[in-house]
Amino acid sequence: MPLDSELDTTPSTPSLSQNLAPQQGREEQLQRLRSSLRPGQQSLAQWQGGTLAVSAVPGAGKSHSMAIAAAIAIARYQLHPKRQLVVVTFTRSAAASIKSKIRDCLRQLQLPLGGFVVHTLHGLALNIATRHPDLSQLNLETSTLIAPNQSHRLLKAAVEQWIARNRDRYSILLEGLQFDGEETERLRRQLVLRADILPSLANTAIREAKSSGLLPEDLAEIGQQTREEYAILTVAAGLYQQYEKLMKARSFIDYDDMILGALRVLENPNIRRLWQSQVFAVFEDEAQDSTPLQSRLLEILAGRGGVSPPAQNSVGMFHETLVRNSEVGTGFSHPDKNQETETEEDLNLIRVGDPNQAINSTFTPADPIYFNRFCDRASNRGTLATMNQAGRSHPLIINAANFVLHWVNQTWLNPDGKSPKPNSEAPFRPQDIQPVPPGDPQGNPEAIGNGVELVTPDDIIHTAKIIGDRAVELFNSSPELSAAILVRENRQGRFLAEQLAQLQRESAREPSFHLYEVSEAERHSHIPEELLKLLQFLNRPHSPDSLKAALEVLVARQLVPTQDLNRLATQPEQFLYPGLLEPPQKPQVARASQYCRNLLRARIELPNYQLIAFLGMTLNYSGSELATVHKLGDRVARQVTGQHSLSAILDVLREIVTSERFEGVEEDTEDRYTRPGQLTIITMHKAKGLDWDCVFIPFLHDDLIPGKPWVPTGGKFLGDFTLAEVARAQIRNALHQRYLDGESRVLPQPLEAWEQAMKLKKAEEYRLLYVAMTRAKRLLWMSAAQQGPFSWSTFSWQRAHNFQKKTPCPAFRALSKKQLSEGN
Repeated sequence: MPLDSELDTTPSTPSLSQNLAPQQGREEQLQRLRSSLRPGQQSLAQWQGGTLAVSAVPGAGKSHSMAIAAAIAIARYQLHPKRQLVVVTFTRSAAASIKSKIRDCLRQLQLPLGGFVVHTLHGLALNIATRHPDLSQLNLETSTLIAPNQSHRLLKAAVEQWIARNRDRYSILLEGLQFDGEETERLRRQLVLRADILPSLANTAIREAKSSGLLPEDLAEIGQQTREEYAILTVAAGLYQQYEKLMKARSFIDYDDMILGALRVLENPNIRRLWQSQVFAVFEDEAQDSTPLQSRLLEILAGRGGVSPPAQNSVGMFHETLVRNSEVGTGFSHPDKNQETETEEDLNLIRVGDPNQAINSTFTPADPIYFNRFCDRASNRGTLATMNQAGRSHPLIINAANFVLHWVNQTWLNPDGKSPKPNSEAPFRPQDIQPVPPGDPQGNPEAIGNGVELVTPDDIIHTAKIIGDRAVELFNSSPELSAAILVRENRQGRFLAEQLAQLQRESAREPSFHLYEVSEAERHSHIPEELLKLLQFLNRPHSPDSLKAALEVLVARQLVPTQDLNRLATQPEQFLYPGLLEPPQKPQVARASQYCRNLLRARIELPNYQLIAFLGMTLNYSGSELATVHKLGDRVARQVTGQHSLSAILDVLREIVTSERFEGVEEDTEDRYTRPGQLTIITMHKAKGLDWDCVFIPFLHDDLIPGKPWVPTGGKFLGDFTLAEVARAQIRNALHQRYLDGESRVLPQPLEAWEQAMKLKKAEEYRLLYVAMTRAKRLLWMSAAQQGPFSWSTFSWQRAHNFQKKTPCPAFRALSKKQLSEGN
């Protein structure tokens, strides 16, 4: 039963010439591979078993050195399909890339290619779970994999069932801080709770708890530690319980169920030893993004020689993890810290990551604190390596990134600059990026212009013009350059795409570069969901939920102004058809109302089979988006089999949306982000793992980076916090206390938890800026316009607008001050 790779399940068979390869030549090749690595990278190649932590800076060549280390380990220990090295990474594209690199190294060594497998974390878990469906309690032939989010109908159904069973607690939430009993306000609060607040709480709390192995009853037990009026974690536990019941009843599984299923399999001693006997070692990339259960899975597989898995503090993550065979989840007890060294010696495990590039922890269960602590313990044992040399960027760009890292950490600390604030870890691990030494094969590239350029345009429109002019200048001088504009929000990207396209149209010359907005291509996957929401409104226009969902689509497409949609949807009839005695609607309300009535008129005048095409035109979709609409319409027409009723069309669309199998139409996807001669507009999050010769980072204002605490107006009746973020902070506090601190403390109350959540978000925003800066190789261009919109979420550049004065990001101000002091 070999550990099949999800990318290639057929191990390669060595040829006769490979088997007869001279041993001496192979040793020379091994030595050549080792000598090609830098000092920090060589720790991987010199690994001879045990646990190793590697903290790598951006551009340090993690994948390259891990591929060489894998090939050396395969050669040194003569690994084969029945005793393999398992390489685990975060995404399919990363898995394909590192697999190709390992194969290249093995071919140089004239070794067979069957001594390793590469998996994503979920692919590895699924491989284990599906081999033993009786133990994993997962059967993909009868189950459907879903990726629920806040708007998923399963979460909304869980909310409705919880409300029906918990009227008293729901009434407490409905009353909020104060309530005068006015019926319209009651209806508005009910809609906000059912459509926004409770689904958001469920989505956040379930993911945080389930990815940490907590059952609903575990979450409820933690909630008993907080004696606050709303009992937020108790509510979250109830929502979690209803969610699990619905999942089981409908034969749904989510990605955490894959990990849990694999852990259930490995709880069987015989099966565990069988899998461990096939795994020589585990190499993990992007370890800062692993969740606790994912880390636990790798620890078990990394147990040496089929011995029992370390039950206590294997790498200090989660101790004594006991997967309950009869439950979907895990339970935890406190570790015996005296066994840490002994159990870690029983692992063949390398974890490579960069905690300074942890940019997913405020919207996923990933938490960089675990990898940081893992590195700290490894440092104490002398098994921590640091890859701090990087040849990606010019030294001026490296210096700017290092300055931001130290400046942020310094401002995070007390005035003496030495003692961290209580209960607060600095956003960055203190490790500088170092240029590579002279003679390195990669070598730091030459700078373009000043290397780092800081600009303060008059406003955001002026920003677009400056970027356009600078891009023309760059591509005219070097047509093969690669360049990107990194934005914080997709709306910023759409604004820049339209502004730059307009500038290209107005220019008398042929465009010197191709403009590619990433979010436009990726919006295609949302087309079925957008059309479903509009058709559901046409089917039930007097449903508050349907009306609000349709208005959200229209606002997102900038067809109606941004406004309080909960208030509009509270009384659909009054909004759609206001009576003569009603007060006049405000202009933005009237515009939204008129748009919705036009849609309803089309519902009457057009046959049902034409509605999808009509809505595509109404939403002002682009050419490629309309191609996706046409593809979708054809599929729906085939599946309704002549029954063109609106209910039949809705059923097909629901199946498409929930199955997540529909792919949009894209013109070209090969190397689409980093093509030479192209200016790519992409979000900072999606830019991670990529690099360009020139990087533009505009709109660096303090309301986005690091951001300011914000509570939606519609939810302020509960207080100056959001339930979801409070729950996230309380759950993480409980987990940190139990598995990292070893102390039992009272969980923070809502306001304190909210402050902690905002500090975590602030820290992550600074790490996101650091990631964006380190994408640049030869030119880093950063700007903070003096004027801009009050909020990008409400800004519509197609209409007249009033800008307001904007405050630059504090890190941008500090970097500008440093540059001025140095005379640059």
